[in-house]
Amino acid sequence: MKKIIVILSVLFSMQALASSGSIHLETAKVDLNDKASLQRGAKYFMNYCLSCHSAKQLRYSRMADDLAIPHELVEQNLMFVGDKIMDGMTISMRPEDAANWFGVNPPDLSLIARSRGSDWLYTYLKSFYLDESRPFGVNNLVFPDVGMPHVLADLQGLQRATYKDEEDSTGNLHSVLSGVEVVQAGQMTADEYDQAMHDLVNFMTYMGEPAKLERDRLGGKVLAFIFLMIIIFYFLKKEYWKDIH
Repeated sequence: MKKIIVILSVLFSMQALASSGSIHLETAKVDLNDKASLQRGAKYFMNYCLSCHSAKQLRYSRMADDLAIPHELVEQNLMFVGDKIMDGMTISMRPEDAANWFGVNPPDLSLIARSRGSDWLYTYLKSFYLDESRPFGVNNLVFPDVGMPHVLADLQGLQRATYKDEEDSTGNLHSVLSGVEVVQAGQMTADEYDQAMHDLVNFMTYMGEPAKLERDRLGGKVLAFIFLMIIIFYFLKKEYWKDIH
């Protein structure tokens, strides 16, 4: 048993290191009970992500019901490819065209928050920077040589990479990538963009496990029921054993 725990710990550590590298991941502060945040996140996802990335595991109707959005508003404002309200979130772009334009078919994002982690997503969405050597002119701190354009640049603005000197084992100094800084402002302030990305990641986290909302809602009722039954069983026990004791 101890060996299994050690192996799992090592694998988890290796996965965390591989996903984040040497870049510090910012905290997304996910709150699936914040319906307003989830609704705003749905808006950002539909407008900026769903044109290239599908989310086939989530139906529009499920999202509408969970987030308290009338079906009519979803159909009018959040559906752009002719899908029906009961359909999963698909895209009209053909996989062969996507591979030709981007070099790879953009992945389905249904489970991206579960596979990458909410903090990774949040940091990734904030970490694009200008890089003329890349096909779309941008790179990313947590996903080096990313093949995705910075589709949120109109909101965030443009950033450039910053570097710092680090000493290697031989005592030589090397310039290493350390962060980003804004060189051209976007439509949002830094705080507004942070909030927008919080909302988007909040929605993508919900999207990875929609049942969690219902499970959390029922959890309190189940615990209350168990507590009530404990009280009832306690008095039943006293009544049953009173003649014996």
